[in-house]
Amino acid sequence: MGREHVDVLIIGAGLSGIGAACHLRRRHPGRTYAVVEAREAIGGTWDLFRYPGVRSDSDMFTLGYSFAPWTAPKSLADGATIRDYLRRTADEHDVTRRIRFRHRVHRAEWDSQLARWTVHIRREDTTETVTLTCSFLYACTGYYRYEAGHTPPFTGQDQFTGRIVHPQHWPADLDLTGRRVVVIGSGATAVTLVPALARQADRVTMLQRSPTYLLTLSSRDRLADALRRLLPARLAHRSVRWKNVLLATANYQLSRRAPGLVRGLLRRDAARRLPAGYDVERHFTPRYDPWDQRLCVVPDGDLFTVLSDGRAEVVTDTVDTFTARGVRLSSGQELPADVVVTATGLDLLALGGMTLRVDGVDVDLPETVTYKGMMLSGVPNFAMTIGYTNASWTLKADLVAGYVCRLLRHLDRTGTQIVTPVAPPPGPRTPLIGLTSGYVRRGVGSLPRAGTRAPWRLHQNYLRDLLPMRYGRLTDANVRFDRAGAPRRSSVDA
Repeated sequence: MGREHVDVLIIGAGLSGIGAACHLRRRHPGRTYAVVEAREAIGGTWDLFRYPGVRSDSDMFTLGYSFAPWTAPKSLADGATIRDYLRRTADEHDVTRRIRFRHRVHRAEWDSQLARWTVHIRREDTTETVTLTCSFLYACTGYYRYEAGHTPPFTGQDQFTGRIVHPQHWPADLDLTGRRVVVIGSGATAVTLVPALARQADRVTMLQRSPTYLLTLSSRDRLADALRRLLPARLAHRSVRWKNVLLATANYQLSRRAPGLVRGLLRRDAARRLPAGYDVERHFTPRYDPWDQRLCVVPDGDLFTVLSDGRAEVVTDTVDTFTARGVRLSSGQELPADVVVTATGLDLLALGGMTLRVDGVDVDLPETVTYKGMMLSGVPNFAMTIGYTNASWTLKADLVAGYVCRLLRHLDRTGTQIVTPVAPPPGPRTPLIGLTSGYVRRGVGSLPRAGTRAPWRLHQNYLRDLLPMRYGRLTDANVRFDRAGAPRRSSVDA
């Protein structure tokens, strides 16, 4: 019996993968496809992360799909509501039945003579090996390692008599009633956790090595509330989506062009929300400029509220050692703790850990260059989704999915079966993710690179990407279209 073949194989059933499948269903209803997901449920990050208070850091009018209106009351939504939205969208577009859960892709091999990928998959439930073939491979894996988060080794942690927890794998049985909790970290996860834990624990301390910029936003969108009463759901969704795109773009551009102004505005806002005399300079004034790292959103100022009423505190220092009863700092202060939460970040993992081979040659990902931020030089019939770092992930995911659908239609129209980005000439290369966050510095070297000029340069600008990605030419000197069985050419041949 021959191997099962589909036209398009989508890897991942998270936000990107569900969106990709929906776009494919809507624009290419006659094409065969399957979605393979290593975990046992839809949702990706939003199903994996179950720590208290988990929520979106972007508004759901842009983190949600362009074709599926966000109708829940809160614009900054909790994880459970986002999971429900993803499941409902998959069901409504008849995608759920095409998902094969507990299927982890290990490697994929391209054959130019056949114009197809052979994809090797391990079933996590049976350990059986499954092999599929496809004409187009679409990786919607994100770039985080799902198996474990980043936890640096701390001196003395073996002698700590309490419990150490990483948010990425939050224990369902953890009762914090009356407990003293130390959260190590200052990023989005820590900023989310502290107000949620303060509702349960006796005392919560956020221990940060250095401050992070915090942006307070309302969890509800007043314009959305008004427009929903006046307009059809889709039109209201589209209007608020565009408003939020423009505001986010303006925020980022102002931050990069006038960092001192934005730094001052954020600092004054923090001071206004905290008790008089609070050391804002020490605890809420980072050493870097806004958007060198992501701004952390504080819905309705909840973090400032628990700091102001004494249910939580911020300590800016470094860990010297764990002790039996808590954490001793470099300053000599000891923070008593029953539970220590290591909100110390995530690890990057390219393509979910899968490897690629093209005509018998292994693909060295860091040596490839991304074409329009979504394809890899020298790798045929392959796309991946890498969302924006300065705006909602789904804005870019929607553009990539639309572009893939256009590519597939172009292949049909021209009678070709293969599309391959041609490697650009040697020259400067830039990191795929242009942030200075710790998780980026640790792992960006394992990711593909970007160039310095279009179409190899990765723009972090939805407005700049929109027209070229949605309506621009598909043919240029940087991409090659071939028929199956054509003689194999070097990836640097034009």
